[in-house]
Amino acid sequence: MIGVLVADDQAAVRAGLVLILGAAPDVRVVGEAGDGERAVELARELRPDVVLMDVRMPRLDGISATRQIAGFADVLVLTTFDLDEYVFGALRAGAAGFLLKDVDADRLVEAVRTVAAGDGIIAPQVTRRLIGAFAARPEPPAPGPAAVAELTPREREVLACLGEGLSNGEIAGRLSMAETTTKTHVSRILAKLGLRSRVQAAILAQELAASGFSAPPGDGRGRDAPGTGSGDLSAG
Repeated sequence: MIGVLVADDQAAVRAGLVLILGAAPDVRVVGEAGDGERAVELARELRPDVVLMDVRMPRLDGISATRQIAGFADVLVLTTFDLDEYVFGALRAGAAGFLLKDVDADRLVEAVRTVAAGDGIIAPQVTRRLIGAFAARPEPPAPGPAAVAELTPREREVLACLGEGLSNGEIAGRLSMAETTTKTHVSRILAKLGLRSRVQAAILAQELAASGFSAPPGDGRGRDAPGTGSGDLSAG
């Protein structure tokens, strides 16, 4: 059962979201919050699997709340606005997904399942713009080649797959390993690179591949199958 915390300052919107999520047999709404500070409090107290987060909220905005919650719960940002500042802000804060409120009920529930499974999701309306604009914007310092070189050969392969937008299941199939093993590798990659979400890891992988960076071979630890260890982030 997937536990979800719904955070939105409009009571009618919260009620609608709770109704939609409550109809899914594998989803349970564990709490509701009407502002960002309350969302952080309830997330720490209830430890939901997913926090469905609005952006514009009183006391503490959704992006600031996401930054505090992302370390211990997956955040799916749901907003009326697809402004770049919200998209980039949410992803930098560690959100695992970004959807617009015009999403239909079935896609919303599926997005919650996707995020709970450890995968990321971005609204189709903003994906192309996100990919095109992200590299053009000034960014804070990102993990460099030295940090990436600390990854094992298998972890670099998984990072490259994240850059292609593959889900955990798809990565597991491509690299011939169990999905649970894939999740472990993703968690280790995020920890080693100091990243907050797989979306951030995917963006980093794309930037490294575009720059032609090829990490030097590792020491072989973490290799699950023959043929790994090339260190080329565009491989796999």
